[in-house]
Amino acid sequence: MEAKSLLQQVEFIKEIDKLKYIQRKTKLFNSDRCENDAEHSWHLAMMTIILAEHANQPINVLKVLKMVLIHDIVEIDAGDTFIYDTTKSHDNTEEELLAAKRIFGLLPADQAKEFIEIWIEFEEGITEEAKFARSMDRFEPLLQNTSNNGGTWAEFDVSYDKVYNKKKAIEKGSSAIWKYAENLINESVKKGILKK
Repeated sequence: MEAKSLLQQVEFIKEIDKLKYIQRKTKLFNSDRCENDAEHSWHLAMMTIILAEHANQPINVLKVLKMVLIHDIVEIDAGDTFIYDTTKSHDNTEEELLAAKRIFGLLPADQAKEFIEIWIEFEEGITEEAKFARSMDRFEPLLQNTSNNGGTWAEFDVSYDKVYNKKKAIEKGSSAIWKYAENLINESVKKGILKK
């Protein structure tokens, strides 16, 4: 049993290497290179460790770390949908759920079940951990875009209202971080890197 379990886990580890090839629209800080999903997930994990004290409610940091590290693994099959995409809904959960079942299904049954449940919890965004994980997921690209003269906002002509409405989700996980983020959004308008 143990040998089979190890083989399954190694297969999963090999499979998720593909996350490194999934390109996001957002670019690295002060750079013109697009970030990949693996880099994004690593950055969110570090942000979670550093910023956990600012969560609105006490959170299980390990659970949030699991969420931010696995939330985009489904994009190996489903691809990355740009948050401001006007042709495809960012809530393509049906397609992503199939991907979650296939990819996490490579793991031994107990781990597969745990990962699928954690992924669903993140998607639903109801628990304190999910709210905080989602706030990290919205905060990182905001920091990137402000470091890149508007980044994807400028590149795809994204309006202030769209940015504000998408980023407001940060507040559910952390009012303190949202206050900081809201200030960055408003400063971006003053600097002319986000159109109001």
